[in-house]
Amino acid sequence: MILEHIGLNEINGSLVVLDGVKGASNEEMVELKLDNGTSRVGRIVKIDGERVVIQVFEGTNDLSLVNTRTCLTGRPMQIALSPEILGRVFDGLGRPIDGMGEVYAECRRDVNGEPINPVSRVYPRNYINTGISSIDALATLIRGQKLPIFSGSGMKHNELAVQIVRQASVGDDEDFAIVFAAMGVKNDVAEYFRSSFEEANVMDRVVMFLNLSNDPVIERILTPKCALTAAEYLAFEKNMNILVILTDMTSYCEALREFSSSKGEIPGRKGFPGYLYSDLAALYERAGIVKGKKGSVTQIPILTMPNDDITHPIPDLTGYITEGQIVLDRELDSKGIYPPVSVLPSLSRLMKDGIGAGYTRDDHNAVSTQLFASYAKVQDAKALASVIGEDELSESDKKLMEFGREFERRFINQGYDENRTIEQTLDLGWELLSMLDRSELDRVDDEILDQHYRPHTA
Repeated sequence: MILEHIGLNEINGSLVVLDGVKGASNEEMVELKLDNGTSRVGRIVKIDGERVVIQVFEGTNDLSLVNTRTCLTGRPMQIALSPEILGRVFDGLGRPIDGMGEVYAECRRDVNGEPINPVSRVYPRNYINTGISSIDALATLIRGQKLPIFSGSGMKHNELAVQIVRQASVGDDEDFAIVFAAMGVKNDVAEYFRSSFEEANVMDRVVMFLNLSNDPVIERILTPKCALTAAEYLAFEKNMNILVILTDMTSYCEALREFSSSKGEIPGRKGFPGYLYSDLAALYERAGIVKGKKGSVTQIPILTMPNDDITHPIPDLTGYITEGQIVLDRELDSKGIYPPVSVLPSLSRLMKDGIGAGYTRDDHNAVSTQLFASYAKVQDAKALASVIGEDELSESDKKLMEFGREFERRFINQGYDENRTIEQTLDLGWELLSMLDRSELDRVDDEILDQHYRPHTA
């Protein structure tokens, strides 16, 4: 089999075309050697018989149609892995950019990962404490879950991501680390992430992958794959519980659209490729727990909804694949409430089996359900007040309005540096529910009400 080809047939943007290639594989890495003695790395992205399309990572400037020598490596893209990746900073392709030298590889892994056999998956149970009341109480993050954050442009999702990295924890006797991947971010945002982790002294448990907005599009497409490969290594070979934060998935999807367009593929909804769903699923489904392994991979993808449209293809398809979502609200953000979590559209589909006695506290489910129900009634009271005025509301509706204001001011809103335990969060929930008449708390058993309802705290 010929492993080196001289000359190129076509150059189109960052893509080059080569004819007469036998035995090539999709996703195979290639090396292109230029006349000046330098070399570039590429990846086979399309095969049509003996005609292959190669995406060149560093671009196609100065490539010669006549003298460029292309070598097929016979393997997909791999990254070097060892326990020393903790505390390190890499670019989108897994190359160190922190000035601490190359990683001494214990092994090398294909960034495309290996599919988890559904039979070997373990149902997620234990929760991860984030220290943020609106998440821990109402949309609890379960170990092995994929729980995205839907945000909007200009909102405080970066600050929320940093706070989760600083505060997230599991049991004291278990190893816990975070893999943080940023895609298409500006230099100042990348520096904000890095400096925030260093100032909080959590960098030693973080692996960072930074893809900047001026980096090649193909690198952005590979960044989450590199991050998840590192997470799988730490989780399933080093028995650690890994939380993966991917921000911003909208940048990833837009890079995928640009890449698909450059290949001449037929676009789907809003110009995104028709395989966007399966591509996102291939990333999100790399979260989970495997039978016989002590570690776990939990994902928090963060995406900005274009025009705050939750029906846009990116949040829409993400919602189909993942187990719930945390939605940030622009109205709460404009009120100065942080984090601006919109309670009613947010949910965690796995929280029911990871909370309660033995996990958080026996009254957790009751508090969560009643807070949801009462806050939903607040919205009805607000709608009525907008028509007849708050002064004309009944006494029970006035109490609901007061409860709603205090719920947003004290429960949803919390300081950027405030780390609440699950006990503090649930106690605060009862304190707020005690502002309402006992008869209004129709989602809680009398036995639990007898233990926790204290009307004098209103």
